Amino acid sequence: MGDVRESEAYEEELLDYEEEDEKLLDSATKTNGDAVKKGYVGIHSSGFRDFLLKPELLRAIVDSGFEHPSEGKFISLLSLFLSLHLDFFLQHECIPQAILGMDVICQAKSGMGKTAVFVLSTLQQIEPSPGQVSALILCHTRELAYQICNEFVRFSTYLPDTRVSVFYGGVNNKIHKELLKNEYPHIVVGTPGRGLGLARGKDLSLKNARHFILDECDKMLESLDMRRDVQEIFKMTPHDKQVMMFSATLSKEIRPVCKKFMQDHYIKLSEMEKNRKLNDLLDALDFNQVVIFVKSVSRAGELNKLLIECNFPSICIHSGMSQEERLTHYKSFKEGHKRILVATDLVGRGIDIERVNIVINYDMPDSADTYLHRVGRAGRFGTKGLAITFVASASDSEVLNQVQARFEVDIKELPEQIDTSTYMPS
Repeated sequence: MGDVRESEAYEEELLDYEEEDEKLLDSATKTNGDAVKKGYVGIHSSGFRDFLLKPELLRAIVDSGFEHPSEGKFISLLSLFLSLHLDFFLQHECIPQAILGMDVICQAKSGMGKTAVFVLSTLQQIEPSPGQVSALILCHTRELAYQICNEFVRFSTYLPDTRVSVFYGGVNNKIHKELLKNEYPHIVVGTPGRGLGLARGKDLSLKNARHFILDECDKMLESLDMRRDVQEIFKMTPHDKQVMMFSATLSKEIRPVCKKFMQDHYIKLSEMEKNRKLNDLLDALDFNQVVIFVKSVSRAGELNKLLIECNFPSICIHSGMSQEERLTHYKSFKEGHKRILVATDLVGRGIDIERVNIVINYDMPDSADTYLHRVGRAGRFGTKGLAITFVASASDSEVLNQVQARFEVDIKELPEQIDTSTYMPS
């Protein structure tokens, strides 16, 4: 029975685009009673119900008097490359991306509902496990920590198995230690100083935290002492986690600090130079596992064959294979038997493999959307991950420029030397 369930799980993860879109479309249609444009389910919709949230969350939202997401502005970095626009709807756009587990940096003025974005998306995603902290939210003041905790409590009213606690200075340390020991929360809200003290003392374990959230991140990152605390806490959490940062203001000085959580590079070269460059990269880079994306079934097969001939531990997945063969290859890669996966965009969405910390776009994707889903495989949406894209034509350059212009990001040319610590977990 266990093998059957495992096989079914892989089947679900490896759905083709058409199958995946149709299921989403059917689900949304049943929920809303209206036809929804294929490919935009849960993203270009108008109410909280269209986000396909848990019924328990929807009930709490109704109780709180909310009907529609609020307006605001969000800034999307690197891994958040969707066809969205600035000055649109804050919750309307951020919540769907946050629910998908994407890293987000969100900027909106106070009172526009930033807290609801990470509260709802976190509660939507976590499945409480006994004795494990699933989400950590840090902010710069006791008052804000208390307020955020109350929001989590309010929206988790109908999720009785989800426990939330708040920790900040000024409260006897023993009280917090006892609380962690006897009523271990699944969601922890706190200030960096107290959070770090509890983590250093082994009272607060963050090894299972899958969501790392900074509210008013500029306030914490501008203070060198607080930034050091945040960075130390960050290193105690898994590298395969979702990172979300929120602020009313993000100065030019602070944005580069935020970007250090993720990085993208490109390489200009001719089509004939791709194989040699790929070989050199795989020899030079330290990595756990790598996914290499190509544009066609034939190229996937040929590149995989070439890598095997060069003694690289490679395997491939593409739509030309039977479903059974795809599942077998996927399972082999997921379990670490192979360290390199050559793939078409069949696995560009929905596949989460913790050990993958490098993605290489051997062939440039055809759109920013596809780019997002591809680079999202590296280090859990950019967290401790590296993405490298080969740019071999004018059309490749055009896609790269579109990605950079639309989201105000600067994807730099790959340097000769890359600091391994920026993409390898410590």
